[in-house]
Amino acid sequence: MNKKSFDNTCSEVFIHKEIVDKTIGEMPELDNIKSLSLFFKAISDETRIRIICALNINELCVCDLTAVLQMTKSAISHQLRTLRNAGIVKNRKVGKVVYYSLVDEHVRQIVETSLDHINE
Repeated sequence: MNKKSFDNTCSEVFIHKEIVDKTIGEMPELDNIKSLSLFFKAISDETRIRIICALNINELCVCDLTAVLQMTKSAISHQLRTLRNAGIVKNRKVGKVVYYSLVDEHVRQIVETSLDHINE
């Protein structure tokens, strides 16, 4: 079996030292990178994306979401818990009914920008 060598990718440790230093200085903190990774993991599921898209249009309760997505309450509740734990959705209770919405305008912008991107 032939083994490829990857030693020939860069012969210099720092080809553009100023650019490397600037990039290192502007990289997000590791904790922020981990949080961003968790955010993307949370939205990487088709059902959760459908919930996010629905909540981008209206605040909805679980029963409303089951009607919109044609899924069981149990399945919706499970996905909402994941989205809530990831800080993507929030809830408010009115009597016995719990309404869900996107946590803030940033999530809305991410959804809309992502949809714009794939529709180009």
